[in-house]
Amino acid sequence: MFARFARPAAVVAAIAGALWSASPAQACPFCSAVQLTFAEEIAANDIAVIATLVERPDEPAGSDSNTPFAAPVSAETAKSKFQIANVLKGQDKLGDTPAFEALYFGQDAVGSKFLVFAVIIEDKPPTWKTPIALSERGVKYIEDMMRLPESGADRLVFFQDFLEDADPLLATNSYDEFARAPYKDVIDLGPRMKHEKLVEWVKNSEIPSSRRRLYLTMLGVCGQPEDAAMLEEMIRSPLREHKVALDAMIAAYLNLRGPEGLPLIVDLFIKDADAEYTDTYAAVMALRFHGQERDIIPKEDLKAAMRHMLDRPQLADLVIPDLARWEDWTVVDRLVELFKNADETSAWVRVPVINYLRVCPLPEAKDKIEELRQIDPDAVKRASSSLLLLGGGKGNTGGTVKRPADAAPAK
Repeated sequence: MFARFARPAAVVAAIAGALWSASPAQACPFCSAVQLTFAEEIAANDIAVIATLVERPDEPAGSDSNTPFAAPVSAETAKSKFQIANVLKGQDKLGDTPAFEALYFGQDAVGSKFLVFAVIIEDKPPTWKTPIALSERGVKYIEDMMRLPESGADRLVFFQDFLEDADPLLATNSYDEFARAPYKDVIDLGPRMKHEKLVEWVKNSEIPSSRRRLYLTMLGVCGQPEDAAMLEEMIRSPLREHKVALDAMIAAYLNLRGPEGLPLIVDLFIKDADAEYTDTYAAVMALRFHGQERDIIPKEDLKAAMRHMLDRPQLADLVIPDLARWEDWTVVDRLVELFKNADETSAWVRVPVINYLRVCPLPEAKDKIEELRQIDPDAVKRASSSLLLLGGGKGNTGGTVKRPADAAPAK
């Protein structure tokens, strides 16, 4: 018997951003950067330097020297002094300035190195931001990074050496560099990827899902036939911990197996009405990735796979935008029936159906819209607004219908 449950907020947000978008994927289409990279921070600020902490402010009277002290009442007396060791950007704005003061309440020892940014507002002196403590390896990392090309596989090969680094600052920045790089750069890196490391990280259940998604994406580029067997075992596993980052796992599996791997995914997650919603959604995302970013699986096979979702009315809206984007006009009558038969468990399918019909070039599509307008004029109106909002036209068929919080079915 089916129960009702709330679709995870992150999944709902992803649907809103991805269903009708045709924008190119990033290096990791299934994850996102944690924060701005060092390179982006440097580009966004007027000045960037490596500096040495040379003097702390005096501690307030009565404070314990073994514990962090509270900020003094005056911001000026709370500032630490730093000596500039290397100017990464903004030498023309610094001139001969050898040192500066900045607010810093950390406990790193005098002599420690920091990455520090500053902005210049009008003609005022630089406004220094909170210093970022660096290890000696971190200093070399930043300095070497400054000599890298702005993009391409030759840039990524440097950051590859710091994925899962013991220094979390370097590991996070390197991950973010991959997460923001064009997918083509990752493909070009393929021959130089560290295959054995990637396999080790994919198997490690302690690695966070976001980073595991990246490693699965990379393994899908450089993997071997035995890797496809490993991924299939994980995909088939009944254990939830084996399916972490399932979307990227399926995409990687299909990269390695090609069309021969598609029936397994369709049978497990697309056709099976008892499949968990999160697994079905992951499979749809993986198929969408292959339809938009790769040419490994024929588009007709992907269309046929997506059409099976129309047999699951409560989830059919997940794939209607893809069928429209891929110009599959064979399902007009099926979508009209979905619209007519929609109830409180599948009402959200109506707006995507109308948007599909609005971009469909078949002459009967316009007549179908008028027919459906008599059934639910509000749905037609909402579809018109969402399509107009996103610009309409080929490849962009409108917005996402929001569901009630408890609307999606699952076992």
